[in-house]
This record gives sequence, C-alpha cells and structure tokens, in this order.
Amino acid sequence: MKKIHKQTASMLTRDGIHLDADIYYPDTDTDLPVLLMRQPYGKAIASTVVYAHPTWYAAQGYIVVIQDVRGRGTSGGEFQLFVHEVADGIDTVNWVSQLPGSNGQVGMYGFSYQGMTQLYAASANMPALKTICPAMMAYDLYADWAYENGAFCLQINLGWAVQLAAETARLKGDAIAYQILYTASRDLPFYNSSSKFIETLSKYAPNSFYYEWLNHPEPGDYWQKFSPNLDGVDLPMLHIGGWFDPYLRGNLRLYKEMANRSNFPQHLIVGPWAHLPWGRKVGARDFGTEAVSPVDRLQVRWFDQFLKGIDSGLLDKPPVYLFEMGSNQWRYFDMWLSDNQKSYCLSSTGLASVRDDSGTLIPQSELSDPLSVLSAATDVFVHDPWRPVPALGGHAAIPAGSFDRSTIDSRTDVLTYTSAPFADDLYLMGDVAVEVFCHANQSSFDLCAVLSEVFSNGIVYNFTQGYATVSLGQETTPVRIELQPTCIKIATGNALRLSLSAACFPAYPVNPGTGVSSTAMSLMEAQLITLTVNCGGNLTSKVLLPVA
Repeated sequence: MKKIHKQTASMLTRDGIHLDADIYYPDTDTDLPVLLMRQPYGKAIASTVVYAHPTWYAAQGYIVVIQDVRGRGTSGGEFQLFVHEVADGIDTVNWVSQLPGSNGQVGMYGFSYQGMTQLYAASANMPALKTICPAMMAYDLYADWAYENGAFCLQINLGWAVQLAAETARLKGDAIAYQILYTASRDLPFYNSSSKFIETLSKYAPNSFYYEWLNHPEPGDYWQKFSPNLDGVDLPMLHIGGWFDPYLRGNLRLYKEMANRSNFPQHLIVGPWAHLPWGRKVGARDFGTEAVSPVDRLQVRWFDQFLKGIDSGLLDKPPVYLFEMGSNQWRYFDMWLSDNQKSYCLSSTGLASVRDDSGTLIPQSELSDPLSVLSAATDVFVHDPWRPVPALGGHAAIPAGSFDRSTIDSRTDVLTYTSAPFADDLYLMGDVAVEVFCHANQSSFDLCAVLSEVFSNGIVYNFTQGYATVSLGQETTPVRIELQPTCIKIATGNALRLSLSAACFPAYPVNPGTGVSSTAMSLMEAQLITLTVNCGGNLTSKVLLPVA
C-alpha cells in the first residue's frame, strides 16, 4: 500500500461556519481526483461499518475527504436534520476541488445520511462534481424514509432519533443526558412512548426531527422542501441497495428515474443486505461467501471510469447487478424488469388463520375458469392491540433480515396462504405487490403482507414484505401494498407463502382503529379490529410476482 498522509483541515461556509474534515493523501506528486463523504457521526468513523477505511481508498490513487457536517463531530454551527446540506454541500465540493494536489474532479460516496448528502450536493449541478454513488437513502423523504404507505416507521425512526440525541449530548459534554439516552436506546419503550420517555426525549433533544415527522403524517409541502430535488441534474450514478434495507424504495425510485432520462450510465447493485453490515449472514440466513460486499472494489472501478477516464470494464457489463437469494449468486440484467408480474390468487375455506392447508395460492394461469375454482370464500380474523403481531426481520424491524416465521404464522390473527410445492425452480426479480379485497369494522386498520419461502423441512423464511395504513371505503377496490422488490430463486420442492396480519409491531405503531393517528392516542383507546379478507369469487385477492 502507498504511504498515506492524513491531516485535518477546516473550511468556512458562506455564512461563516467552520466545517472540519480528515483528508487522506497518497504519497505522490501527481494531481488526483477527490472522493468526498459528508456525514454526521464523527469523521473518524468514515462509514467503516460498511466501507473500507479511507486509507484504502486513498491508496487506490485518490484524495479522500471525510467531513463532519454542520454541528456534528468537531464542525461548528447547529445541526438541523438536512436543513443546511444543499448550501454546505455546494461550499464543500467547491472547497475540495481546489485542495492542494486536487485535479478538480470530485466524486462522492456514502450510505444512509451520507447518501442523502450526495443528492443534496448534486442538486446544485456543480461542474466539479462528476459522479456520485448514493447508497441506501431516500429520494422522497416522506415515502422512502419516514413513512411506508402511510404508516410511520416507528422502530427505525425512534431509534435513530435517540442515537442523534445521544450524540448531541456527547458533543455538549452532558454526561447525564448521554447516559440516559444511551440506556434508552438499548430498551426503547415502544409500548409506552408517550410518558416518561417522551418527557426525557423532549428534555434532552427538544429540537429533534422526531416530533415534526410525527406531526406531518401526510405527504405535502413540509416533506417536499426537505426531499432532494434532482430536476435537471444528470450525472453518472452507481446506485447501491439491499433487499432488507428500509430505504430500498428510495434507491430504486432514484435509479428508475435516472435510468429513464439520463444521458450518462446508471448502474444498480443490490445485495442481500440489511442497512448494516453488508455481509453474508442477514438475520438467520447465511447467503454464502458471494454475499460479502463487493462494493469497495466496484466503487473504485466506477470512480476510475468517471474521474480518471480509465476503461475499467464496468460499462461492458449490463447495468443491473443483483444478488439472487436462493441460488446465492450475482446475476446481471439489462434493465430493471417492471412489466413481468404473474398473478397468484388467494383461495380459502375460511380457515386460513387456523390451518395452513385451508388457504392456498393458485397461479392465475392454471385457472381455466377462475370463478368455478375459487368459491366466494372469506377469511375473518381479529386484531387485538393488547397482543399485536410482532415484527420479525424484514426491512423495517431491528434486527432486519430473514428469519423462520413458522411460529408467528401459527397465530390465529395471521392469515396464511401457501402454494403447492413447485415442480420446477421459480425465479423472481423485480417489483412485488399484493392486492387485497378487505374490510373492517373500524374506521382504520393496517395490513402487513409478508412473502416467505416454505422449505420442505417446515422452516418458513421471509424474503420480502410491505405495510400499509388503510381507511374504510375500499370494500370494492383492492388495497394495493407494494412490497420490497426482490430477486430470489424458490427451489424445486419448496412453496411460496403469503402471510397477512393487521400489525407488525414495533416496526410500525399499532393502529388504534379510530381513524386518529396512533401517535395522538394512548394504547388504552385502541380498538379491537375484526378484518374480513375476500379470497374468492369476483373479489379475489392476489399476489403479483415478478417472474424473471
């Protein structure tokens, strides 16, 4: 490895705030491109939870700059979530492009908040910023981060709010507040978040984004002003996501838009990963050695291509690079497939919450006369807020990933519909949706849809899911739930299962059934909800699977 020199330097923003950065220089007399990461967790961390250390990137022939955003680490000013990232991003890109030894070419990398800072900087259309590699971030802050189909992402948002509040206390030297918040982060009180805990959070984090997000449960101007605006922006981008990452919706929303309109290459890689780490084991499943992240080497080849003009060979490959769960191998695709869905219809004797074999999934293509095969059956179950269906893995729970759902699926407040074992391997790649004809006896309810692979030994591993908050008046219109996109091989002899429930707690709050936001009510006011699902006749609920 080349000798790497590290120094810490400060820049001044347009309003006079100093922002500090660690700068890593390889030992060379040649002017080099700059790789920039802007993040709020302390520049020494440098996202090494998922990426190689900056010294490794510098050794590949780059000046690497890891900057503390405003009000974080040793940077000055007040930290306000996403508020200053456009202006500060512009000032920072201009600054790093003029560093000693820089050739004026800048690329950005990073995931999560660091992915967001790339989009905010890119929105300014600066000539020096030549390419970005946004990973695991939101494009629409409301729909891709804070809420999912109208449901607040409770566990992730609250956990993140406490983490940021604890970091603020640490920076202020408030040992008592830090200890209280650190302890709270290890045992978040989801069952009673309106009492002493909220008082604690209000006291030690009075300006937390968490309260504003709770108070804006609908899309609108509030969210639009914070979401990155890339209208008119065109850059080569390497989009990085994970099948079990909560922000995959944002990754794909951005990728699809850019792939449809960009004049530059847009490449997509999605691994079998949760938000972190990016390794071979996610939840209870081991996806093998191929699942270990190739992102560091891939990013360097991407930056070599667009910052150094080196033919790295990347552009000779198809642009979509996906890890196929089940076969546990990477596959290339020429495009993201969006119009390849196959319907699986729900059929039941009305006892789908009691016996596995009473609720079945039948491929639409196998029904010569669907109405003669699917009787007008319904399944009825009761959601009890006293014992909501618990979250287990998926993309919105902590920990995320794939787990054995067989115990949860045996509950009587979970409907399960299972196909016959497949005679051949079934390959799925793309967007997944469930359409459910249903109604409830309360003015609002939630629906959680989980797809799993049922193995011949009885283990039931989830691989994608979705969640939605629903209002009454949809008895004749199916509730459409967009699940996480996927890429998986269901092996011969295994089956496919859809599980439906009215809760996934604490990934999302319990819907009180009153039509009033769950955050505005106490648990004592939550109602029992009786929910009826149609699984036959003219109102047949179905699963829409992307057959590769």
